[in-house]
Amino acid sequence: MTLTRHWIVGPGALGRLIALRLAGAAEVTLIARRTLPAEQTLITPEHAALVRRVGVAHIEALPSPPPDVVHLTTKAHGAEAAHAALADHLPDGVPLVLWQNGFACQPRLSERHAGPVLCASTTEGAHVQDDARVTHAGHGHTFLGSLDGRHGELAVHLADTLASAGLPAEAVDDIRRRLWRKLAVNAAINPLVAQFGIRNGELCDAFYRPRVETLLAELAPILAAEGVAPPDGEGIEGWRRLVWQVIEATAANRASMLQDVQAGRLTEHEAILAPLLAAAERHGLAAPDLADHLTALRARADALAQPGDGC
Repeated sequence: MTLTRHWIVGPGALGRLIALRLAGAAEVTLIARRTLPAEQTLITPEHAALVRRVGVAHIEALPSPPPDVVHLTTKAHGAEAAHAALADHLPDGVPLVLWQNGFACQPRLSERHAGPVLCASTTEGAHVQDDARVTHAGHGHTFLGSLDGRHGELAVHLADTLASAGLPAEAVDDIRRRLWRKLAVNAAINPLVAQFGIRNGELCDAFYRPRVETLLAELAPILAAEGVAPPDGEGIEGWRRLVWQVIEATAANRASMLQDVQAGRLTEHEAILAPLLAAAERHGLAAPDLADHLTALRARADALAQPGDGC
C-alpha cells in the first residue's frame, strides 16, 4: 500500500502540524481557500524550528495528480462543505481521514464519501502563530479506525506513516468509543475555559473545580446510557479520573474552543455538545448545565453571523 501524496484540507494548526511532519517523507499539499506561503515553519515542543516547503493549492483549483489520501482537518462545522468541494474531483477509492472533534460529521461523511473513511482521535496540541508559523505545543497520541470496523490494513499503514513522521499513532477497532471519550473530555473542559478565558490548568482552582464536577455529573449518566465507558474505572469516578488527568497533563494549553473565541471564530460547540444533549434527550436524562453552555455558544455564533456596525 502506497500513501505518498497527502492532501491536507484545512491548514489550521492541526492541519499544518500534520503537513509539516509528513513533509519530510511524503509529497504534501495544503488545500485552502486563501493563499499561504509554501515555506512553513513548525516550532517543536523542544523549541526547535523545523522549516519545510509544501505544496499549496486553492480548493477551487485542485492540483493533479490526485492524492493517495486526503486528511480533512477543518473545524467540524466546515467539514461537510469542504468535502463537497472536493468530492467530484477525487477518484473513487481515495481514502479520507477525518480529524474533527466531537461526533457530528463523522457518521455522515463515512456514508457519503466514495472510498474508505478513517476517523482520527488525537491529543496532539498545536496553535497558529501566523500564516507561515505553527507551534507544536505538546506531544500527543493519535488513534485511527473506521466507524464500521473495516479498513484495518489502511489504518495500520497510515498509523505507521504518521508515527514515522513523529506523530505517534495506532490503529484501533473501537474508534467510535474513543471519539465519544474525547467528546466527553472536551465537553467538561472547553465550554468553561472558553467562557472564562483561562488555560486548562486553571480549572483546578477552587472557583472552577465545582463547575467541572457539575458537568461530570451530567456527562457520566449520558455516556453510560450510550454504552461508552471511561478507559479506567467505572461511572463518574472513571470519568472524573480521566478528565482531571487531561487537565493536569494539558495545564498550560489554551483549548481549541478558547483559541476560537479569542480569534473571533466559530467554535465547535455543535459537534461537541449537541450529540451529548441529543443522547440525553433520547434517554430521558437532564443536562441543564450542558444545555446552558450550548445555548450561550449558539448565541455567540448568531452574534458573529450578524453584520458589523462599521466601526
